[in-house]
Amino acid sequence: MTLALRLAQQGKQVTLFEGASYLGGLASAWNLGDVVWDRHYHVTLQSDSYLRALLRELGLDSQIQWVETKTGFYTNAQLYSMSNTLEFLRFPPLGLLDKVRLGGTIFYASRLRNWKRLEQISVTEWLGCWSGKHTLEAIWLPLLRAKLGDNYKKASAAFIWAIIARMYAARRAGMKKEMFGYVPGGYATVLERLGARLEKEGISVRLGAPAVGVESTGSSKIRVALKNGKTEVFDQAVLTMAAPLAANLCSGLSGEEIKRLRGIEYQGILCVSLLLKNPLSPYYVTNITESWVPYTAVIEMSALVDRKQFGGNALVYLPKYIPSESPEFGLSEDMIRETFLSALERMYPHFKRSDVLCFRISRVRYVLPISTIGYSDRLPPVSTSIPGLHILNSVHIVNGTLNVNETVQLAEKAAARFASPPAEVDTHPWPGDEQVADCLVIETERSA
Repeated sequence: MTLALRLAQQGKQVTLFEGASYLGGLASAWNLGDVVWDRHYHVTLQSDSYLRALLRELGLDSQIQWVETKTGFYTNAQLYSMSNTLEFLRFPPLGLLDKVRLGGTIFYASRLRNWKRLEQISVTEWLGCWSGKHTLEAIWLPLLRAKLGDNYKKASAAFIWAIIARMYAARRAGMKKEMFGYVPGGYATVLERLGARLEKEGISVRLGAPAVGVESTGSSKIRVALKNGKTEVFDQAVLTMAAPLAANLCSGLSGEEIKRLRGIEYQGILCVSLLLKNPLSPYYVTNITESWVPYTAVIEMSALVDRKQFGGNALVYLPKYIPSESPEFGLSEDMIRETFLSALERMYPHFKRSDVLCFRISRVRYVLPISTIGYSDRLPPVSTSIPGLHILNSVHIVNGTLNVNETVQLAEKAAARFASPPAEVDTHPWPGDEQVADCLVIETERSA
């Protein structure tokens, strides 16, 4: 949506095809009973300069509510607060030397700027070197497994560096406090305002219009075949779906391009949204190291967002990250419900199933590209070998972690590149740069 807006502001005629019946993709909103809120958990950090600039343009930045949040840690069947330095020093599972090394790891990572070098070393080797074996096994490995599963063995140190760098920047911007923000109404408000801006700029937005094929016409045009059987022709096309989906959609790509697109490994997500009568804890995020817990973390959105936004109730997310090809995407809602709620009962003795007002599951196969060893050197190019066809998605976030700010930043930089005359555009990773004329931004349904 950001890219479509910027291209239109450059004077181009833009059509945006969205496979889903709603805008926003991973940032979309849905209904939880009578409550409308984000399908997945999102926060805005004070250091999110690109997102905040877009919100300012939409007249929303001044509406952001900033809140100092708390962090919990569930380990050894105990829930601990890890919200300040004193609580960190009192954290029982780690000894004093372990804590010094862990703090040193985080501080050192926050100061590193050469992220390319970190792509050449595994995340476990790097964390073991800096934090020590005990902290690696007690803290880092459970967190890595929760986010990446067995794919943590393939991840480079750049993966954890990007996460640490973002959160450390947030604490600097928040005067050493964990300050998170949200727009009242959530991303439903943001998307409504952004959608209205697209319409004002003359962008044609087609909802419920997934593409099933993209190819060259042979005369410097791009033909797009839609699921409804219609085809349309454009001067330029930008595909923003996941890399493997783009590989399946496009005809005429080179073998090397297809190999690179299909070579990107993703983590998908099962994300449960719970609307509860009562909150679980005062922590916005509770990190979990226990292997028996079926979800990655507990995200208590109502520890950040005023509960009036949820009708006086509490909103909790229970994410589980799994490989994109995992058979767990086929689990029934009843099975997921029983497994997740049983774990909540063990973690929080005061939790009662009668507190559950709404239970919904979002299943998305392609969410997080895994930063593997030498990742940036194997990226698929943005501008393809097919004149006028471009593929731009989250795999091109090479020195950050997936979030809305990074996505907006990617779109802003891409729009600037498309606006530049070919002679002024760097050729890597944009081989065959052309001046963009009329453009098409395509988005396919991301849900499984």
